Amino acid sequence: MSDQDRVFDTVARYFALLSDPTRLRIMHAVCDAERSVGEIVERTGGSQTNISRNLNLMHERGALARRRLGSRVVYRVADRALIEMCRSVCQRVSDARQSGESSIAAPAPGPRAETHAAMAGAG
Repeated sequence: MSDQDRVFDTVARYFALLSDPTRLRIMHAVCDAERSVGEIVERTGGSQTNISRNLNLMHERGALARRRLGSRVVYRVADRALIEMCRSVCQRVSDARQSGESSIAAPAPGPRAETHAAMAGAG
């Protein structure tokens, strides 16, 4: 396998990590400050079990960092470039939807579009 193939494989795993709407909601919840699991659950509207599972995966894959703060565990984005990438894509999708542009990247109509638009404006 060439170095370029290894890079492409790594990038594909990186994008796969962000391909889940719950994980995008988590990124949005922690993009401006570190948050406890409870705060992330509240901000995302997900179940504690599902959010915890995704937080662990995102931590294992290097997207999130975590630390103990007393009896709580708090999470933050490990790489600010990841936030900028998410914002850029979300802004592009939001702009395309608002202009009526037909785009393969545009999400299906529904509540998820609100999350994408919200993340695009976060900051």
